[in-house]
Amino acid sequence: MRIIRRQHRVLVQGITGKQGTFWTERMQEYGTTIVGGVNPKKAGTIHCNVPVYASAKDAMEAEGGFDASILFIPPLGVKDAAMDAIEAGAKGICILTEHIPVQDVMYFMAAAREHGTMITGPNTAGSVTVDECFVGFMPAFNQRIFKRGRVGVMSRSGSLGTLLCQNIVSAGFGQSAFIGIGGDPIIGTTTKDALEALDRFEGTDAVVMVGEIGGSMEEEAAEYAMTMDKPVFAFIAGGAAPAGKKMGHAGAIVMGDKGTYKSKKVALEGAGVTVLDTPSHIGEALKDALSG
Repeated sequence: MRIIRRQHRVLVQGITGKQGTFWTERMQEYGTTIVGGVNPKKAGTIHCNVPVYASAKDAMEAEGGFDASILFIPPLGVKDAAMDAIEAGAKGICILTEHIPVQDVMYFMAAAREHGTMITGPNTAGSVTVDECFVGFMPAFNQRIFKRGRVGVMSRSGSLGTLLCQNIVSAGFGQSAFIGIGGDPIIGTTTKDALEALDRFEGTDAVVMVGEIGGSMEEEAAEYAMTMDKPVFAFIAGGAAPAGKKMGHAGAIVMGDKGTYKSKKVALEGAGVTVLDTPSHIGEALKDALSG
Protein backbone atom coordinates (compact mmCIF):
# COMPACT_ATOMS: atom_id res chain seq x y z
CA MET A 1 0.00 0.00 0.00
CA ARG A 2 2.16 2.83 -1.32
CA ILE A 3 -0.74 5.20 -2.09
CA ILE A 4 -3.43 5.75 0.58
CA ARG A 5 -7.00 6.09 -0.67
CA ARG A 6 -10.06 7.55 1.04
CA GLN A 7 -11.48 4.09 1.78
CA HIS A 8 -8.38 3.02 3.70
CA ARG A 9 -8.77 3.11 7.47
CA VAL A 10 -5.86 4.93 9.12
CA LEU A 11 -4.56 4.65 12.69
CA VAL A 12 -2.47 7.46 14.23
CA GLN A 13 0.18 6.26 16.69
CA GLY A 14 1.07 9.21 18.90
CA ILE A 15 -2.23 10.96 18.20
CA THR A 16 -2.41 12.90 21.49
CA GLY A 17 0.88 14.77 21.08
CA LYS A 18 1.01 18.33 19.78
CA GLN A 19 2.03 17.36 16.23
CA GLY A 20 -0.13 14.25 16.22
CA THR A 21 -3.17 16.29 17.19
CA PHE A 22 -2.58 19.13 14.73
CA TRP A 23 -1.96 16.91 11.72
CA THR A 24 -4.70 14.43 12.59
CA GLU A 25 -7.16 17.31 12.44
CA ARG A 26 -5.76 18.45 9.08
CA MET A 27 -5.93 14.91 7.67
CA GLN A 28 -9.53 14.54 8.84
CA GLU A 29 -10.50 17.87 7.29
CA TYR A 30 -8.98 16.81 3.97
CA GLY A 31 -10.79 13.48 3.85
CA THR A 32 -8.47 10.88 5.38
CA THR A 33 -10.42 8.17 7.21
CA ILE A 34 -8.85 8.28 10.67
CA VAL A 35 -10.39 5.51 12.77
CA GLY A 36 -8.38 5.76 15.97
CA GLY A 37 -5.16 6.60 17.74
CA VAL A 38 -2.67 4.99 20.10
CA ASN A 39 -1.40 6.22 23.46
CA PRO A 40 -1.19 3.59 26.25
CA LYS A 41 -1.58 6.29 28.93
CA LYS A 42 -4.83 7.61 27.44
CA ALA A 43 -6.45 4.38 26.29
CA GLY A 44 -10.23 4.47 26.51
CA THR A 45 -10.50 8.21 25.86
CA ILE A 46 -11.67 10.09 22.77
CA HIS A 47 -9.25 12.41 20.97
CA CYS A 48 -9.88 14.22 17.67
CA ASN A 49 -13.31 12.53 17.74
CA VAL A 50 -11.83 9.02 17.50
CA PRO A 51 -11.09 6.37 20.17
CA VAL A 52 -7.63 6.08 21.67
CA TYR A 53 -6.27 2.56 22.18
CA ALA A 54 -3.46 1.12 24.28
CA SER A 55 -1.85 -0.50 21.25
CA ALA A 56 -2.20 -1.04 17.51
CA LYS A 57 -3.16 -4.63 18.27
CA ASP A 58 -6.11 -3.39 20.34
CA ALA A 59 -7.09 -1.03 17.51
CA MET A 60 -6.98 -3.86 14.99
CA GLU A 61 -9.28 -5.97 17.19
CA ALA A 62 -11.81 -3.13 17.43
CA GLU A 63 -14.73 -2.95 15.00
CA GLY A 64 -13.40 -2.56 11.47
CA GLY A 65 -9.73 -2.53 12.45
CA PHE A 66 -7.37 -0.44 10.32
CA ASP A 67 -5.43 -0.71 7.06
CA ALA A 68 -2.49 1.63 7.59
CA SER A 69 -0.79 3.40 10.46
CA ILE A 70 1.08 6.70 10.63
CA LEU A 71 3.65 7.30 13.37
CA PHE A 72 4.07 10.60 15.24
CA ILE A 73 6.55 8.92 17.58
CA PRO A 74 9.96 10.05 18.96
CA PRO A 75 13.04 8.24 17.56
CA LEU A 76 13.64 5.84 20.44
CA GLY A 77 9.99 4.77 20.50
CA VAL A 78 9.62 4.03 16.78
CA LYS A 79 10.86 0.43 16.89
CA ASP A 80 8.25 -0.64 19.45
CA ALA A 81 5.47 1.32 17.72
CA ALA A 82 6.35 -0.06 14.30
CA MET A 83 6.52 -3.63 15.61
CA ASP A 84 3.14 -3.14 17.29
CA ALA A 85 1.58 -2.10 13.96
CA ILE A 86 3.37 -4.81 11.97
CA GLU A 87 2.36 -7.59 14.35
CA ALA A 88 -1.19 -6.23 14.42
CA GLY A 89 -1.39 -6.83 10.67
CA ALA A 90 -1.07 -3.33 9.20
CA LYS A 91 -0.86 -3.34 5.40
CA GLY A 92 1.14 -0.11 5.38
CA ILE A 93 3.03 2.12 7.82
CA CYS A 94 4.12 5.73 7.28
CA ILE A 95 7.09 6.66 9.50
CA LEU A 96 7.71 10.40 9.66
CA THR A 97 10.45 10.29 12.31
CA GLU A 98 14.13 10.90 11.58
CA HIS A 99 17.23 10.09 13.70
CA ILE A 100 15.98 6.57 14.50
CA PRO A 101 18.86 4.25 15.54
CA VAL A 102 19.97 2.30 12.46
CA GLN A 103 19.78 -1.05 14.25
CA ASP A 104 16.15 -0.31 15.13
CA VAL A 105 15.32 0.50 11.50
CA MET A 106 16.98 -2.70 10.28
CA TYR A 107 15.00 -4.73 12.82
CA PHE A 108 11.52 -3.46 11.96
CA MET A 109 12.26 -3.39 8.21
CA ALA A 110 13.11 -7.11 8.37
CA ALA A 111 9.91 -7.76 10.35
CA ALA A 112 7.86 -5.77 7.82
CA ARG A 113 9.20 -7.86 4.93
CA GLU A 114 8.39 -11.03 6.85
CA HIS A 115 4.81 -9.91 7.55
CA GLY A 116 4.16 -8.33 4.14
CA THR A 117 3.80 -4.80 5.51
CA MET A 118 4.78 -1.90 3.21
CA ILE A 119 6.69 0.92 4.93
CA THR A 120 7.04 4.50 3.71
CA GLY A 121 9.94 6.32 5.37
CA PRO A 122 11.55 6.81 7.84
CA ASN A 123 12.19 10.53 7.54
CA THR A 124 9.31 11.14 5.13
CA ALA A 125 6.89 14.05 4.94
CA GLY A 126 4.12 11.63 3.96
CA SER A 127 1.97 11.16 0.87
CA VAL A 128 -1.00 12.85 -0.79
CA THR A 129 -3.79 11.52 -2.97
CA VAL A 130 -5.00 14.87 -4.28
CA ASP A 131 -8.56 15.92 -3.42
CA GLU A 132 -9.00 12.64 -1.57
CA CYS A 133 -6.75 12.13 1.46
CA PHE A 134 -3.24 12.49 2.81
CA VAL A 135 -1.01 11.14 5.58
CA GLY A 136 1.87 13.02 7.18
CA PHE A 137 2.55 16.73 7.18
CA MET A 138 2.41 17.68 3.52
CA PRO A 139 0.32 20.84 2.80
CA ALA A 140 -2.28 18.94 0.78
CA PHE A 141 -4.91 21.58 1.61
CA ASN A 142 -2.95 24.43 -0.04
CA GLN A 143 -4.28 24.67 -3.61
CA ARG A 144 -1.26 26.67 -4.75
CA ILE A 145 0.78 23.51 -4.07
CA PHE A 146 -1.66 20.63 -4.60
CA LYS A 147 -4.34 20.71 -7.26
CA ARG A 148 -6.11 17.78 -8.86
CA GLY A 149 -4.41 16.80 -12.10
CA ARG A 150 -2.64 14.00 -13.93
CA VAL A 151 1.01 14.26 -12.85
CA GLY A 152 2.36 11.82 -10.27
CA VAL A 153 5.20 13.06 -8.06
CA MET A 154 7.66 11.18 -5.83
CA SER A 155 10.42 12.74 -3.76
CA ARG A 156 13.19 11.89 -1.32
CA SER A 157 12.84 15.42 0.09
CA GLY A 158 9.63 16.89 1.50
CA SER A 159 10.66 20.48 0.90
CA LEU A 160 11.88 19.91 -2.66
CA GLY A 161 8.84 17.80 -3.39
CA THR A 162 6.65 20.67 -2.21
CA LEU A 163 8.56 23.11 -4.45
CA LEU A 164 8.12 20.87 -7.52
CA CYS A 165 4.41 20.50 -6.78
CA GLN A 166 4.05 24.27 -6.51
CA ASN A 167 5.82 24.72 -9.84
CA ILE A 168 3.56 22.12 -11.44
CA VAL A 169 0.44 24.00 -10.28
CA SER A 170 1.89 27.38 -11.29
CA ALA A 171 2.38 26.00 -14.80
CA GLY A 172 -1.30 25.11 -15.05
CA PHE A 173 -1.07 21.41 -14.25
CA GLY A 174 -1.99 19.36 -11.18
CA GLN A 175 -1.10 16.12 -9.43
CA SER A 176 -2.75 12.74 -9.16
CA ALA A 177 -0.68 11.64 -6.16
CA PHE A 178 2.50 12.49 -4.26
CA ILE A 179 4.73 9.94 -2.51
CA GLY A 180 7.43 11.11 -0.12
CA ILE A 181 9.81 8.17 0.23
CA GLY A 182 12.13 9.68 2.86
CA GLY A 183 15.77 10.71 2.94
CA ASP A 184 17.38 8.12 5.22
CA PRO A 185 19.90 5.49 4.03
CA ILE A 186 17.47 2.67 4.89
CA ILE A 187 13.89 3.26 3.76
CA GLY A 188 10.95 1.00 3.05
CA THR A 189 9.84 2.50 -0.27
CA THR A 190 12.52 3.07 -2.90
CA THR A 191 12.48 5.41 -5.87
CA LYS A 192 11.73 2.43 -8.11
CA ASP A 193 8.87 1.29 -5.82
CA ALA A 194 7.29 4.75 -5.96
CA LEU A 195 7.79 5.03 -9.72
CA GLU A 196 6.02 1.70 -10.23
CA ALA A 197 3.15 2.74 -7.94
CA LEU A 198 2.62 6.03 -9.77
CA ASP A 199 2.92 4.36 -13.17
CA ARG A 200 0.03 2.05 -12.21
CA PHE A 201 -2.03 4.74 -10.47
CA GLU A 202 -5.21 5.66 -12.32
CA GLY A 203 -5.33 9.07 -13.96
CA THR A 204 -1.56 9.57 -14.10
CA ASP A 205 -0.21 10.72 -17.48
CA ALA A 206 3.32 11.70 -16.41
CA VAL A 207 5.63 11.16 -13.44
CA VAL A 208 8.10 13.55 -11.80
CA MET A 209 10.96 12.19 -9.67
CA VAL A 210 12.80 14.35 -7.14
CA GLY A 211 16.07 12.71 -6.18
CA GLU A 212 19.42 13.73 -4.79
CA ILE A 213 23.04 12.66 -4.88
CA GLY A 214 23.91 9.62 -2.81
CA GLY A 215 22.82 6.02 -3.02
CA SER A 216 21.84 4.21 -6.22
CA MET A 217 18.04 4.39 -6.12
CA GLU A 218 17.70 6.69 -9.11
CA GLU A 219 19.97 4.47 -11.22
CA GLU A 220 17.86 1.44 -10.27
CA ALA A 221 14.65 3.33 -11.04
CA ALA A 222 16.01 4.18 -14.48
CA GLU A 223 15.75 0.52 -15.47
CA TYR A 224 12.02 0.58 -14.75
CA ALA A 225 11.54 4.00 -16.35
CA MET A 226 12.84 2.52 -19.61
CA THR A 227 9.78 0.23 -19.72
CA MET A 228 7.22 3.02 -19.17
CA ASP A 229 4.95 4.44 -21.86
CA LYS A 230 4.27 7.73 -20.06
CA PRO A 231 6.89 10.52 -19.85
CA VAL A 232 9.14 10.72 -16.78
CA PHE A 233 10.93 13.82 -15.54
CA ALA A 234 13.59 14.06 -12.84
CA PHE A 235 15.32 16.71 -10.80
CA ILE A 236 18.43 15.58 -8.92
CA ALA A 237 19.48 17.83 -6.04
CA GLY A 238 23.16 18.25 -5.24
CA GLY A 239 24.52 18.66 -8.76
CA ALA A 240 26.53 21.72 -7.71
CA ALA A 241 27.76 20.26 -4.41
CA PRO A 242 31.58 20.20 -4.05
CA ALA A 243 33.18 16.74 -4.01
CA GLY A 244 33.00 15.24 -0.53
CA LYS A 245 30.40 17.77 0.65
CA LYS A 246 27.92 16.27 3.13
CA MET A 247 24.30 16.87 2.18
CA GLY A 248 21.35 17.40 4.52
CA HIS A 249 19.87 13.89 4.22
CA ALA A 250 21.53 10.91 5.81
CA GLY A 251 20.89 9.03 2.57
CA ALA A 252 23.00 11.45 0.52
CA ILE A 253 26.19 9.39 0.66
CA VAL A 254 28.38 9.19 -2.44
CA MET A 255 30.75 6.21 -2.72
CA GLY A 256 33.27 6.36 -5.57
CA ASP A 257 31.48 6.77 -8.89
CA LYS A 258 28.20 5.50 -7.44
CA GLY A 259 25.59 7.97 -6.31
CA THR A 260 27.08 10.98 -8.07
CA TYR A 261 25.02 13.51 -9.95
CA LYS A 262 26.69 12.47 -13.19
CA SER A 263 26.00 8.75 -12.71
CA LYS A 264 22.33 9.41 -11.97
CA LYS A 265 21.88 11.81 -14.88
CA VAL A 266 23.56 9.42 -17.34
CA ALA A 267 21.43 6.47 -16.17
CA LEU A 268 18.16 8.42 -16.26
CA GLU A 269 18.76 10.10 -19.62
CA GLY A 270 19.80 6.74 -21.04
CA ALA A 271 16.37 5.44 -20.01
CA GLY A 272 14.58 8.29 -21.77
CA VAL A 273 13.95 10.37 -18.63
CA THR A 274 14.10 14.16 -19.00
CA VAL A 275 16.52 15.46 -16.34
CA LEU A 276 15.77 19.05 -15.33
CA ASP A 277 18.52 21.54 -14.48
CA THR A 278 16.26 23.32 -11.97
CA PRO A 279 12.78 22.69 -10.48
CA SER A 280 11.47 25.78 -12.31
CA HIS A 281 11.87 24.00 -15.67
CA ILE A 282 9.16 21.43 -14.93
CA GLY A 283 6.34 23.59 -16.33
CA GLU A 284 7.82 23.96 -19.81
CA ALA A 285 8.87 20.29 -19.84
CA LEU A 286 5.33 19.18 -19.04
CA LYS A 287 3.83 21.48 -21.68
CA ASP A 288 6.18 20.08 -24.33
CA ALA A 289 5.45 16.48 -23.39
CA LEU A 290 1.70 16.67 -22.75
CA SER A 291 0.57 19.20 -25.32
CA GLY A 292 -2.35 17.70 -27.19
